[in-house]
Amino acid sequence: MSEDEARFPPVDAVSVGLRGMCPRCGQGKLFDGLLKPKDHCANCGLDYNFEDAGDGPAVFVILIMGFVIVGMALWLEVNYGPPLWLHMLLWVPLATVLCLGLLRMLKGLMIALQYRNKAAEGKIDHG
Repeated sequence: MSEDEARFPPVDAVSVGLRGMCPRCGQGKLFDGLLKPKDHCANCGLDYNFEDAGDGPAVFVILIMGFVIVGMALWLEVNYGPPLWLHMLLWVPLATVLCLGLLRMLKGLMIALQYRNKAAEGKIDHG
């Protein structure tokens, strides 16, 4: 029987992904800035070149925040009927801040799940 060669205890992919931490050790930062992933983890040295979040997080942000913001705007319009300038003053900044925050969390989650599931580009075996 072979020995377990794991050097890092398993971490919860959802927890570390939403917090923007390294998917292997759960300690190092995943992002360099707001949305750009770092080259590697400063704590465990994991190379982040495997990450390919693509458009997945953006699609989820559009669907989730579209539902929330449009729902709140419709509720406000039906109940109080404020002028258009007030809608713009309320919803544009709120949507911007919420979308950027949610995009960072969902991108971190997508990267952590890619690492946990060893997701890679599809290859056809011609053997």
